[in-house]
Amino acid sequence: MATDLPLSPTPAVERELVLDMVKRGVWFAPVILLVATVIWGPQGTASAAVAIALVTLNLLLAAAGLSWAAKVSPMALMAVSLGGFALRMGLLCVVLLVLRNEPWVNMVALGISLVVTHLGLLFWELQYVSASLAYPGLKPTADKEAVVP
Repeated sequence: MATDLPLSPTPAVERELVLDMVKRGVWFAPVILLVATVIWGPQGTASAAVAIALVTLNLLLAAAGLSWAAKVSPMALMAVSLGGFALRMGLLCVVLLVLRNEPWVNMVALGISLVVTHLGLLFWELQYVSASLAYPGLKPTADKEAVVP
């Protein structure tokens, strides 16, 4: 039996989480750049900057794809989740292959910065994610709780 009740709009949880991670990455990036500069010099700085840009682009592409697919269907969401991950990792490999012989890139610094930035942002974001149906996405803050009935 179908009801004619209007559905409440679904929040763009993916976009909310990724934009929050990117905002936190702005605070995280100088630390990565400083450490890379101290350890590997100017090549480390450039490599860490590329790594931060790649992680940010990866997160934004994931959010855009998942947000789009969530509006289409659950099957599209699953396909974009799996296929999008493989596609983004393939693009990352292509970028690394292109950059590997550049004189201004230190591959060790790039690889370590990629892993540390990605895992650091994901683990940092874990403390702000709400795993409830009442508040999908980020945990409510004092100002958000006042808005939700």
